[in-house]
Amino acid sequence: MMTDFRFALRQLRKTPGFTALAVLTLALGIGLNTAIFSLINDLFLRGLPFAQPERVLHVYSAPKQNPAAEYPLGGPRFMHMRDGQTIFSGLAAENFSGATLTNLGDPVQMPIFRVSSNYFDVLGVRPTRGRTFLSEEEERADVAIVTEAFWKNRTGSDPNIIGRIITLDGTAHTVVGVIPKMPVLWSGPNAEVWTTKPLVIPGFSHERMMRGTAFLRVVGRLKPGISYDQARAALGPMEQSYRTQYPEKIDAESTTFFKPLPEDVGGDLRPAFLTMLGAVGFVLLIACSNVANLLLVRFSGRRREIALRMAIGASRTSVLRLFVLESLLVSAFAGLLGVLLAWVLVPLIPKAAANILPLEANASAALSVPVLGFTLGLSLLTGLIMGLFRRGKARAPISWTV
Repeated sequence: MMTDFRFALRQLRKTPGFTALAVLTLALGIGLNTAIFSLINDLFLRGLPFAQPERVLHVYSAPKQNPAAEYPLGGPRFMHMRDGQTIFSGLAAENFSGATLTNLGDPVQMPIFRVSSNYFDVLGVRPTRGRTFLSEEEERADVAIVTEAFWKNRTGSDPNIIGRIITLDGTAHTVVGVIPKMPVLWSGPNAEVWTTKPLVIPGFSHERMMRGTAFLRVVGRLKPGISYDQARAALGPMEQSYRTQYPEKIDAESTTFFKPLPEDVGGDLRPAFLTMLGAVGFVLLIACSNVANLLLVRFSGRRREIALRMAIGASRTSVLRLFVLESLLVSAFAGLLGVLLAWVLVPLIPKAAANILPLEANASAALSVPVLGFTLGLSLLTGLIMGLFRRGKARAPISWTV
């Protein structure tokens, strides 16, 4: 086997033009597939960095006129559900708006998430520094939790970040905790700051927000032993209770339902990414076919060598093995070059598509071990496909004689 391997390597070195063309053709297909798989791995396959995310449910509401809609919850419904439910160990809410950060360099507009005090406990996120919010801070305190990216990029990794003041829309907030980066598919790009007061939206009166307007993203963590079916069954009585108690609210006739977070997050994007993976997979198949045909032409040009090997006793299998080894070597070199190509492409895709995909424009390449394993497997599979293709095409000529 090693003798055949060294011979195949020498044969490729004798024809550098052919080898370079074959490797570059395959590298393009392998690199594109690796880049798309890397994004799919980051967005969908790694899973949410929450404790038991499958136990966390995203609660939606749907108006009577449009039962297929997926709306947030209103403030009164959230409080009614939070106070009366028995299926969740915790029910939390957040609303999203923007604010201007003014006391850390130049003023910058950034997204702000106003959340209930138990929000990070429900998700299962633990701070790397400081603490999460206290229950008494939910309605009155001006406090904030920031991400590690905010801490490093905006405060220079200030060791005294806990207790430091940041100013949001002119209001001083005390930083009480630092958390890891939240997943882009859940919080969106550039999510760095969370504060309290979830029932407040700047510019809107409290009375308006309490009419039943849908503005809260609500999540709940199921109690141990509570199944999805039990949770669904409990929604009906809570809905009826809300209608009876608050018939004047604009969402009184709405229904509620939920989705487990792993199913909910990024669900609309999965078909698009799978379509992209299928498209670049088709590009790879075309590249395999083209290179296999090049190899077959090269194979046909070595008739005398094949005939001589057969004449001195080489078996059909050993001859085919030699040419399959050449295919595998070409695909292995293409795989290495494809990894380098993917390393270049992965950071470019977020910059080019940040406006239409939940990707951060400054995201770095993420060629992890699973991605490299995917590339290795894809390269070997490519070599085998080409080898089998050549075997099928060359089955008749292999019996040639001098």
